[in-house]
Formats: sequence, C-alpha cells, structure tokens
Amino acid sequence: MTVGSEFGLCGPCWRDTPFIAGAICDSCSVPLPGPGEDGLTCDACMAAPPPWRWARSALIYDGTGRKLVLALKHGDRQEIAQPAGRWMVHAMGDRTLAADTLVAPVPLHWTRTIKRRYNQSALLARSVARQLGLSWCPNLLQRVRRTESLDGLGREERFALLQGSMRIHSRHAASLAGRPVLLVDDVLTSGATLSTAAQCCRHAGSGEIAVATLARVAKET
Repeated sequence: MTVGSEFGLCGPCWRDTPFIAGAICDSCSVPLPGPGEDGLTCDACMAAPPPWRWARSALIYDGTGRKLVLALKHGDRQEIAQPAGRWMVHAMGDRTLAADTLVAPVPLHWTRTIKRRYNQSALLARSVARQLGLSWCPNLLQRVRRTESLDGLGREERFALLQGSMRIHSRHAASLAGRPVLLVDDVLTSGATLSTAAQCCRHAGSGEIAVATLARVAKET
C-alpha cells in the first residue's frame, strides 16, 4: 500500500479502494440502492435520528478501505491522514460549513493515547480543517472513562457502554456556545461513539453538528 502521491495512493491501490459513490443516507452516509438522489434517509436513521444534521464518509470499511484505516490506527502510518483528509472533504460534496465551525476529533482515553502515541482521529481532523480553512480543536472533547473494545457488540450494547464516557474540556466550554462543530472519526459503525460526542457538544450549547469519517461500515444486504 503506497501512500505519498498528491492523491495518496498508487494506481492499483486507488483502483481497489472502495470509495463511496452513488446514493447514500444523508444522516449516516451508508450506501443505499438506487440513483444518487439528495436527501435520502435510511430506515435506521428514520427510526432513530442521530444527534447531528448530516454525515459523510469517504470509504467503505472493507478491503483496501479497511487496510487503510487499520494502517493509520494501529500501524503508525500517520502519513495516511493527509490524503485521507482530502478524500473526506471531497465526500462532503456541496455541503457547506460556517466559517466559525470548529473541527474536533473523537477523543481517545489517555491510556490509549500513550500506548498508540497519537489519536488517529485528531490527525484526520487536522487534515480536514486545513483543507477547509477551519479551526481545529484536538482536545475539545475528553474521554474520561476508558471503555472496552466495541468490536462484536450490538448497537444497544455500544450505546450503553459509552454512556458518560466523554465530556467537553472545561477550557473550551464557554467558547463552544452556539458554535457549529464538525466531528471527525476514523470509522462510523453503529454511530454510538459519535452520538456520545455529539450529545456532549449539544449539552454544552453548541450550534449545528455534522460528522465526517474516513470510512463507513456498510450494512449487510
């Protein structure tokens, strides 16, 4: 997997990377059948609307898309974040963000940050902020309780496990009032982690919230 060109991938890797295209859910970016119309909503988001206005993801979390995420997250391939930020901005299409929007990553617990040495979501958020010319706040949110891995858990279990696990950093609470936020993470699965982060922002009085992730776990068909 070669990352280093202007667009971030060598030719064969670019060909094999599952970029999201066509019809998607406006609320969670999951691919949908049919033509690429605007304003579509999947059944899950109609039943339980997420606490943000819209979400966009660049890749399907499968094949090369999954390899890219894991290389950034666990393989110390931090250089992936720069081109990945371009892909994420491209995935936003004509979605516009206010000039005072704050770009913030989903936080890691400090013990995981020490072990990993960096927060991959913070690297992605910085890249996205630079592409859009927006402010980046790497520590807007704090992970105050370490949770076990969410792998293999169902939707309800994920939401229950994450309850109370994050808060707004006291240093930024006052400046967040009324301010739009773009939350950034590496993968959107059930939405539990991003929902927890979004609810923290909303409870602190933030403005409109949007979501951008590098990858999206596609629903099985």
